[in-house]
Amino acid sequence: MPQGLPVETRPVFSLRVDYRSQGGVLISIIVSTYNWPEALGPVLDSLMLQSDQDIEVIIADDGSGAKTARLINEKTAVAPFPVRHFWQEDRGFRLARSRNGAVSLAAGDYLLFIDGDCAALPDFVASHRVLMERGWLVTGKRCFLKKRFSNYIIKNGIPHYTWSRPRWFLLGLFGACNRAAQFLPLHVADARRRTMPAEWDNAQTCNLGVWKQDFMTVDGFDAAYEGHGKEDSDFILRLIRMGIKRKTADHTSPVLHFYHGRGGGNNKGQDENPRRLQALLEDSQRTKPVIGYAESHKQV
Repeated sequence: MPQGLPVETRPVFSLRVDYRSQGGVLISIIVSTYNWPEALGPVLDSLMLQSDQDIEVIIADDGSGAKTARLINEKTAVAPFPVRHFWQEDRGFRLARSRNGAVSLAAGDYLLFIDGDCAALPDFVASHRVLMERGWLVTGKRCFLKKRFSNYIIKNGIPHYTWSRPRWFLLGLFGACNRAAQFLPLHVADARRRTMPAEWDNAQTCNLGVWKQDFMTVDGFDAAYEGHGKEDSDFILRLIRMGIKRKTADHTSPVLHFYHGRGGGNNKGQDENPRRLQALLEDSQRTKPVIGYAESHKQV
């Protein structure tokens, strides 16, 4: 499998804005995936429609098969931004390691993490850009689509990520998804976004912005976490211990999360990962992972 698929790009949409020419920074969007191209396709399509196209996309692939590779090749050929594909051998759930590998291919100064089952509204990147600030990480919300509604969208190839916020709000009120209020463009005072600067719990990496320099300072995700769960809490806790504060992106940039079932009882990390996180909590001075970026992305 290829480790990277850089391509020549050209502007496709007339609304493209070159933020680097305005003193901005390139944003590297890290999209995690594993053998679900039916969901990954709409996610990549939603990124192609972003109003802020000063981005690159890196797929953090935890060992998907040929169908996913073909999809990524197809999207790469038409994307108005660089797309790179980091792939590692399928040896079980190794999300932390695959994300570290994807970051090794990133050229941007800012990292925006989403999952390959979370499509974005057209102003997702632009909203995150407004909230970027040195010394802070930004956590956004995800809105879960209900099972029947989610399956209907995927089966029929409906571009749901193009729908307006008022439409999504109404759909939420009628039970198609949760967190309907997140689609309301409510004004949130800057001070209110900063009310939990040291809160690491309940912050998830399906919608997270962090400076690449800060990612490197804590040596990335801890690849010792295998199986589902707690690797995101570990990462954010270590960032906060290094002095990086947290603010929220409420009412600006929710992602649309396709329905899927939870992992079963064979989840390798269901017992060990909570113990790893507890060990980090008890070692209150530790900021480095057991197996970090510097080590793990070279050992895929």
